[in-house]
Amino acid sequence: MRSRIALLLAAIATALLPLTPAQAAYGPPNPIILQVNAGDGTLLARVEGTVAFDDGNTRYTYSLVLCRRSSFQAPYVRIYVNGAYRDSLYWNPSTTVPWCQYAGFASPHSAEVDYGALVQNVRFELIGSSFPNNVYKEHHSSTTYDNPYN
Repeated sequence: MRSRIALLLAAIATALLPLTPAQAAYGPPNPIILQVNAGDGTLLARVEGTVAFDDGNTRYTYSLVLCRRSSFQAPYVRIYVNGAYRDSLYWNPSTTVPWCQYAGFASPHSAEVDYGALVQNVRFELIGSSFPNNVYKEHHSSTTYDNPYN
């Protein structure tokens, strides 16, 4: 009788424990390398990093280093999820990056994003600028990464 009561109490205690959701696992990181050049081939800006998707289809993580080379105005990165604008990352001259002519930065441009809905793809767009013949001109380069889990 005591063993039945103990078993019943253990079953009730187990049922009352809060359920914790399973953590999604990230797939392998995809390398990101983007650069923009002026019309004469001068390197304006470059971004390097990685992006990875979770197998739950609602999260992604990225880590980027943005380098300003000869961009007239500070370069920046736009991020789009499923084709819709999500965020912009701006150049910050606070951290030295060896391959960068000027300073670049790695932080705070690392993030784990919980999109809260199905992530089909993420697009990174690098924007730099030049000023040839006293005319401001923006230069764009982008790449899209499809979520391999959907």
